[in-house]
Amino acid sequence: MAKFRRRTCIILSLFILFIFSVMMGLKVLRPNTAGFGAPFGLDLLPELHQRTIHSRKSSDYQKINRINDEVNTKNSKNAETTVKPSKASELNLDELPPLNYYLHAFYYSWYGNPQFDGKYIHWNHPILEHWDPRIAKNYPQGRHSPPDDIGSSFYPELGSYSSRDPSVIETHMRQMHSASIGVLALSWYPPDANDPNGQPTDDLVPTILDKAHKYNLKVTFHIEPYSNRDDQSMYKNVKYIIDKYGNHSAFYRYKTNAGNTLPMFYIYDSYITKPEKWINLLTPSGAHSVRNSPYDGLFIALLVEEKHKYDIIRSGFDGIYTYFATNGFTYGSSHQNWAKLKLFCDRYNLMFIPSVGPGYIDTSIRPWNTQNTRNRINGKYYEVSMTAAIQAQPSLISITSFNEWHEGTQIEKAVPKRTSNTVYLDYRPHKPGLYLELTRKWSERYSKERATYTKMFDAY
Repeated sequence: MAKFRRRTCIILSLFILFIFSVMMGLKVLRPNTAGFGAPFGLDLLPELHQRTIHSRKSSDYQKINRINDEVNTKNSKNAETTVKPSKASELNLDELPPLNYYLHAFYYSWYGNPQFDGKYIHWNHPILEHWDPRIAKNYPQGRHSPPDDIGSSFYPELGSYSSRDPSVIETHMRQMHSASIGVLALSWYPPDANDPNGQPTDDLVPTILDKAHKYNLKVTFHIEPYSNRDDQSMYKNVKYIIDKYGNHSAFYRYKTNAGNTLPMFYIYDSYITKPEKWINLLTPSGAHSVRNSPYDGLFIALLVEEKHKYDIIRSGFDGIYTYFATNGFTYGSSHQNWAKLKLFCDRYNLMFIPSVGPGYIDTSIRPWNTQNTRNRINGKYYEVSMTAAIQAQPSLISITSFNEWHEGTQIEKAVPKRTSNTVYLDYRPHKPGLYLELTRKWSERYSKERATYTKMFDAY
């Protein structure tokens, strides 16, 4: 009898373990509000938390600037030369499907290393403290020390590269082309603002445009929340972008249903600026209006909370995007809300641009944020995101991201790497190019689906 009880207990324990594993697997595919406790959610977003903690850039880097930005000289002598991908893994671009200019990928040119920049930039990201001191004391402090210790849970095939390395830019353009991505949305700060790390971004734009053109890619601008961004500075900066880059062959323009061909601008953290300011820029009667001028364009607002919908309409924006790769993190990033958001956009003649991602993990820089981790499940999470986006019949689809390594949303090639202190995640059992291959597959599918539903729409 005792032997029977032991066997029964063992079987029961194994069954409970199995059920727990299944639940955790399902968790990464659904919003955290579905029975697993409230997510950190909006606690990470500016203006939505009393401490103004940000999920990605602005406030994070206020903390960065408070940390001593010394170059670790012992690492300089170990500066890596760019790791070249093996030629055997390169694809014949001429044999690939055509690029899909309705598929955009967010691209970051903010990385640096001693060889090209005199120091490591971004790879040495600090470990950000939780805003609650009682929680913060339970986690490590300091910053990462490249090249072996970087601010990412994955490790790039190209190593801790510099975004100024022409061979890196070329490799990135080739990878995006291989994935049938038609447009890269370039993270951009004005020349007089620099990024929060104090680094310029605008000076790289000509090289990125030239390299993009070589691979038939187009470039649109993802305007970041630079200091004192308002209607007047935005008018000046939109004018600057169009005057300086608007005639380049790689400069992206979108043809609207009305037959106009206009440049597009994603506006990150658009909700920080009050509608009264955007009205001045984005409505025909505004004091600094771009409408019906050579500087008119399609201005796409970031939708985080549901209530932002009405501010976006009042402000005069042309569309919405959702950016975040964590399903359930915000109202906008929750797949279950995309069909409703598409109906809303149709009602008010807005473009709907859902953002899909391969997964999310930022615990290398926010070790306390495990709640928002989304496991990649060997590509399944990405495919579920793509399916949800296509089913909403959007104007465009955006990918978060090509190379935001800090938050583990990259589709860029990653490789296995182990050090004495860290075992990096990777894409095994698949090859480093898994997410480029998946993107190409879904790009082709989206292209066909979009052609079908836009044809049906035109028929009416």
